[in-house]
Amino acid sequence: MTELSQFLRILYRNKFILIFVPLITVVAAYFLVKVLPDQYKSHGSIATGLVDKTEQGLMSSGTEQDFEISRKFDNIIQMMSLKKVLDQVSYQLLLHDLRETEKNDFAKPSKLLGEMSQQERSQALTLITKKYKAQEELLPDKPFEKKLQNVLSDMEFDAESIQKKLTVFRMANSDYVNIEFEAKNPMMTAFVINTLTNEFINMYAARLATNYNRTINFLADFLEQKKVALRVQMNGLRDFKIRNRVLNLDEQAKSLYGQMAEFELRREVAKKDVIAYGVAIKNIDNRFSSNDRKYFESAVSTINQNIVATKTILRSANEAYVKSNFDPKYKTTLDSAQAKLSAQINESTDRYLYSPLTLKQNLVTEKLTMEVARDLAENSLSTIETELGRLNVKFDGLVPNEAKVQEFETAIDIAGREYMEALQKYNDARLLSSFPAKLKVAEKALPGTIQPSKKIVLIILSGIISLAFCLFVLFILYFFDNSIRYPQQLANATDRPVLGFVNQVSGGFNLSQLQNESSQERKVELFRNLIRSIRFELDNEYPDPKIISVTSLAEGNGKTLLTISLAWAYSKINKRVLIIDGNFSDSDITKLNTGAKYVEDYFENGSTVPLENQRGSICLLGNKGGDVSLYELTGETQIREAFNSLKTKFDVILIEADSLVSMNKAKEWITFSDTVVSVFESGRTISYADRSKIEYLKNLNGKMAGWVLTGAQDVLNQTGKVSKHVTE
Repeated sequence: MTELSQFLRILYRNKFILIFVPLITVVAAYFLVKVLPDQYKSHGSIATGLVDKTEQGLMSSGTEQDFEISRKFDNIIQMMSLKKVLDQVSYQLLLHDLRETEKNDFAKPSKLLGEMSQQERSQALTLITKKYKAQEELLPDKPFEKKLQNVLSDMEFDAESIQKKLTVFRMANSDYVNIEFEAKNPMMTAFVINTLTNEFINMYAARLATNYNRTINFLADFLEQKKVALRVQMNGLRDFKIRNRVLNLDEQAKSLYGQMAEFELRREVAKKDVIAYGVAIKNIDNRFSSNDRKYFESAVSTINQNIVATKTILRSANEAYVKSNFDPKYKTTLDSAQAKLSAQINESTDRYLYSPLTLKQNLVTEKLTMEVARDLAENSLSTIETELGRLNVKFDGLVPNEAKVQEFETAIDIAGREYMEALQKYNDARLLSSFPAKLKVAEKALPGTIQPSKKIVLIILSGIISLAFCLFVLFILYFFDNSIRYPQQLANATDRPVLGFVNQVSGGFNLSQLQNESSQERKVELFRNLIRSIRFELDNEYPDPKIISVTSLAEGNGKTLLTISLAWAYSKINKRVLIIDGNFSDSDITKLNTGAKYVEDYFENGSTVPLENQRGSICLLGNKGGDVSLYELTGETQIREAFNSLKTKFDVILIEADSLVSMNKAKEWITFSDTVVSVFESGRTISYADRSKIEYLKNLNGKMAGWVLTGAQDVLNQTGKVSKHVTE
């Protein structure tokens, strides 16, 4: 709060600056904005078709996310603000003013345009028209085009000037983009908006058409590539099947596997029959004697030859039957041969094959039948083995074909999917190109309406800004101002108490003026009261008689005024007061009071110098000046005896000592003093050199009574002693 109050006092002290600077600024702003032209504003809108898709036919069924729609609107708004689009509007504006009369001009003609000859104007008209149709920019490296750029800039027709006054935005979450433009000419506002919308719609449509065509052409080429790739794979599979006689690998594999299983089954049966018939025939042979076998062999030799021939026929028929995978048409031949063989066997049994003594006819028949069956089984076994080998070779040949066919089929499947995806994208692109989101003018701009005047606002703002600037400057000055202006600041900075302060009295005054109590001047009355307060603080702490030395950190801080004023204050309470002018280098007290006795004479002659010591009176010891010090007048013992003598005659002895700049001179007076009062001038800063002087005063073993702030202007309501520690 203390700092705030100090800042408020600074503001009060500079109140005239805070009043007149904003006032002058407001007056100046009034005359400046008085000549400003009126402003007109028009607005128009474009329907984008991004939200409302009722005109997009089949494409209206799809839905888009809000962020996608917002992104598209942002792109449209940014594209409308592109220099390429605004340049088209600039060209149209300049072409309008070049073609029309001065009454219909949108802006005041540029000085450069007025200086052009008719031929140059025609050249400019031709060049601008060419640039407009080609959608090209003016090149600054060409002198004439650079000149036209300057013309556009002077007339505020250039893209930068248009963009500053152009506002493009989406109306909430609607399907419309609003366009607003502000200018000095109402017709120009409508012209700019309508031209901008038409140019942008044309450029946007051309851009969409170009993008769609580029996309469709790319997808068409891509689709053809995928179609060719699919056809290559399909033709490869076809040629492979033709070349390798592959009809249906799955069915062929199933058929071969079935045949192989059947042949393996018949092979096992044949092996079993060969073993079984062999064992049976051997058992029958074991039952015949050698004579029986001889008789039998001689009797059936002719029949056996016939049987062997029939067996050969039967074996051939059986091989054909097996190799044909048991085709039924070979079954008839096999059955006929087998029937003939059975007849021949029966014929052999009808004869007396064995000796009449031997009754083994049935065993011979059974043996012959078993031998035929065994021969058939052995013949079938070899044939079956051969067929199984052939089938295995054929089956093994299907495996690489199957791998190759699968490779072709996988490639065909991938190529087919890629082809279908490309076809889908191609169809989507064709569909999008058939139903694009077309921009159209939803609301044409009309001549602009005049806008509320901003002149009053500008005038008020000028006053507010100037006032804020003044406050800011004063705050900066206050923030960086280290000067001491208030007792609290002085107490905090020096860590010593402040006895009080005295206000500034212009012109200065001597003892006679201070004693003139008939004066009704407010500052003089306030000064007297503040001096009385300081005197009261000194009396409370130091009893009479006392010697008070008045010093300061620097010259010109008001020691003389304070010394005289304190002498007056003590005299008013009937004290015997002696003033000693101990400032030899600057004896102002002596100069203000002519006819005073000199301290040099007193210390030399002692009591022989008469001094008035009546109560309520003020006696003065001046000095003759010169570069001398107290100890140079006489010895320390004589000085101390002199002061002891003076204490018996006076209640209060006030010594104006040198400032602490002359440290040794001030110290000599302070040595013989009971207390010390240091004067500090308001508005002065404490320098680095002052720190050692302050430390000296603090180390006087209690002699330092405190500070007196002189020349105070802002502190008019503070009295009494200020402690050395002030809480902010």
